Amino acid sequence: MTHKNEAEVRKGRHCVSALHAHLVFVTKYRRKVFNDVILNRLEAILLDVCKDFEVDLVEFNGEQDHVHLLIEYPPKVQLSKLINSLKGVSSRLMRKEFTEIHR
Repeated sequence: MTHKNEAEVRKGRHCVSALHAHLVFVTKYRRKVFNDVILNRLEAILLDVCKDFEVDLVEFNGEQDHVHLLIEYPPKVQLSKLINSLKGVSSRLMRKEFTEIHR
């Protein structure tokens, strides 16, 4: 699923950037817990987190035991803080909304 044109360049007052990161999040013990409903909800959660950080979710895709994200982020965003937030918020909300995940 593509959300934004990949070729866009971010322009600030003093810099021009096009920073991309390919992230892969894997379920614990590679358990096959994701289905279409769960993946759609996960994508919505990740989009909200990205919006808070002014990050663009360029592409999202997933299978039963992992998801791939392609993000474009501005230089002011610390990638480690973004990843912590993506993993923490998504994990908390997914376990709350889908009790069958949490075993």
